[in-house]
Amino acid sequence: MALMITEDCTACDACKPVCPNEAIEAGDPIYIIDPLRCTECVGAEDEPQCKLVCPADCIVQHPDFVETPEELQAKYEGLHG
Repeated sequence: MALMITEDCTACDACKPVCPNEAIEAGDPIYIIDPLRCTECVGAEDEPQCKLVCPADCIVQHPDFVETPEELQAKYEGLHG
């Protein structure tokens, strides 16, 4: 399941540099996670790095992108070949 950033985002920029898939970008006014690039850090880390560094605790599961760990791993491998 991909992650998404809620309206509580403070646009602090903590999440963007820690994303191994470059799935996070600055939006207007909050940051946005590209669900087609987000693997919840499966393949790179043990847990989502953006959630670890987010001081606003505004990163949640994206309800429209439900994926198994195996699907997330395959997506990661497709992104990093």
